[in-house]
Amino acid sequence: METYATKSDFAYALVRTKILTSEYAPGTVLNQATLARDLGISTTPLREALRRLKSEGFVELDAHRDARVTDLSAEEARDLLEMRRALDPLATSLAAERRSKSDIATMRAAFAQLKPLPDHPDITDLVAHREFHRAIYTASHNDLLITTLEGLWDKADRYRIVGLRQKRDQPERDETAAEHRAMLEAVIAGDSELAAKVMREHIRSSLGSKALSTLADGSADD
Repeated sequence: METYATKSDFAYALVRTKILTSEYAPGTVLNQATLARDLGISTTPLREALRRLKSEGFVELDAHRDARVTDLSAEEARDLLEMRRALDPLATSLAAERRSKSDIATMRAAFAQLKPLPDHPDITDLVAHREFHRAIYTASHNDLLITTLEGLWDKADRYRIVGLRQKRDQPERDETAAEHRAMLEAVIAGDSELAAKVMREHIRSSLGSKALSTLADGSADD
């Protein structure tokens, strides 16, 4: 069982997971007193956790001790996708140039945990996918780029769930798996141009791209 350094860390992790898995759907109002009681903690560490979630764009806070899970939008999905198109290939290219033996070991270990995402993934599936990409962009050894991508991925996590609403057939799952492998191999081989190219192709068919399509279609129906 996972342990946490503080009660605030515990509340942050639990509420974030419930938001990511849509147990707390967009627009859900979370009363702080009720939520603290459900978690078995006081409101002080809960407020700290909620402020952290607010900084990552997961919740909005009001003056009445309530938090509201932020809505998803086609506009934000588009913005996130545009940023990823620019920064993920750059990070992957730099990773191919700068990766260390330790980086390679981390990337290989993360890749070993990957499996095609099911239509209804659990948090373990999502974390494994995130950890593989984190291992890639961390190997860029560009602290500003890594920090920026961490923030982008924090915001993009919920949109990946939306992207999974579109059914994917086995060939598509196989293609994604092949892209992950090709990305890893290009970075390990030090081929920066190929690594960036594979990443650009990967983003074109990513869950973020599917989320944008889904949300844009939904907006058009309103």
